[in-house]
Amino acid sequence: MFNQILLASDGSEYAIRACEKAVALAEGNSSAKVTVLYVVDGSTSRLDATQHWNAEDIDKSRKEKLAICERKLEQAAITYEIKILHGDPGPTIIEYANEHNVDICVIGSRGLNGLQEMVLGSVSHKVAKRANCPVMIVK
Repeated sequence: MFNQILLASDGSEYAIRACEKAVALAEGNSSAKVTVLYVVDGSTSRLDATQHWNAEDIDKSRKEKLAICERKLEQAAITYEIKILHGDPGPTIIEYANEHNVDICVIGSRGLNGLQEMVLGSVSHKVAKRANCPVMIVK
């Protein structure tokens, strides 16, 4: 059984599907805890700053991206926490997973930035190659 489940999310359609798999992994396990990790990269941070006038609005906007996932976890009565970190998504997710000894990392196969994935290689692929735990990539 997986007790420490890391769910990498950006609010995309694939991230919502990954959330559903994380819920399925955690259901029936009272020891399970899901950490929803949202990584803000430089381009997202700049976009947020141009669309919102203050830090409170930026924070609210980021949490709204995770609202569907949060609702699914609450409906399933699964213990969870949300972490928002800054950095390059792939390495940041890997570092978090490796430093926090997670049992499994669940991540969508694609995120919100399809062009970046095609040019630089997908975040999910980087995580699968470098994380010290099993990685479930959800299509």
